Amino acid sequence: MLFSTLSWLRWVGCAVALGMLGGCELLEFSPNAFNGPKDQTDLTAKNLARLEANPLRAGDTLRFVFTGDSQRFYDHAEKLVESVNRQSGLAFMVVAGDISDFGLAREMRWVDDQLNKLDIPYLTVIGNHDQVGNGREAYQHVFGPLNYSFVYGDTKFILIDTNSREYNFNGRIPDIGWLQQQTRSLDGAKRQVVLCHVPPLDGDFDPKLTEPYAQTLAAAPKLTFALNGHTHRFEEGQPFNDGVTYIGSYSFQKDQYVILTVWNDANDQPRYRLKTIAF
Repeated sequence: MLFSTLSWLRWVGCAVALGMLGGCELLEFSPNAFNGPKDQTDLTAKNLARLEANPLRAGDTLRFVFTGDSQRFYDHAEKLVESVNRQSGLAFMVVAGDISDFGLAREMRWVDDQLNKLDIPYLTVIGNHDQVGNGREAYQHVFGPLNYSFVYGDTKFILIDTNSREYNFNGRIPDIGWLQQQTRSLDGAKRQVVLCHVPPLDGDFDPKLTEPYAQTLAAAPKLTFALNGHTHRFEEGQPFNDGVTYIGSYSFQKDQYVILTVWNDANDQPRYRLKTIAF
C-alpha cells in the first residue's frame, strides 16, 4: 500500500511538472515539431520584402554573397556573418541549400539566429538534407516555397529544388516545365541567374533530367551563370561545353565565401566577376 501511494504521488508530481512546462510552451514533444516564434516563419517572403524596401536602380551593378551548406557548421556562421557585415556594397546573400543537417525546423531556426544578424537580407534554396524526415514541410514552414523567382534591379533569380534522390528519382524533380517557363521570360530584367542545391552531373540529380535541365539553361536568354551547393567546394566551369557557366559554393565549414558582381556590357551581354573571401 505504501509503495502504491508513493508511486501515485510521483506520478502526480511528474504530471504537474509536465503541465507547467507545457503551459509555458517550453516542452517540445517531437524533434520534428514546427512550433517556434512567428518571426521565424515565412523567412523568404520577409527577406524579399526587405529587398524591395531597398531597390537597386536600373543599370546599377549588383553585388551579392554566394555560399551554401550551413548544415551542422553552426560555429562557423557567426564568423561568416561578421565578415559579410564588414563588406561594402552588398545587396543580399544566397545560401545554396542544406541549411539543416537532419531536416529539423529547430536546426533551420538555429541558422537563422545567426544569419538574421546580417546587415543584408538572405535567401535560400532547399537542399537534400533539408528534406530528411518531414524536413520538406519544415523548410516550407520556416522559409517558404521550394521553387520561386524574383527580380532585383536588372537581374532575375530563379531558385529551384533539384534534390531528385529525395523524391526517389520520380522524373518530376527538378520541375523542368516550371524551369522552362521561368527562364523564357526575363520579367523586365536584363539578365538571369539560376540557383539550386544539387548540380546536374551529381549522382543525387535524376539522370533522366540532366540533359533537359542543361538544355533549358543553354536556351535561357541572358543567363549569367548557374549556381549550386552540395559539393562543399568552390567550382567554376562549363561541364556541358554549351556556354553555360556553373559555379559551386563553399560550405560554411570551409570558412570562405564568394562575392559575385554582375552587370551588362556595352553590347548588353551579362558579365560577372567573383572574389573569394576567407574569414
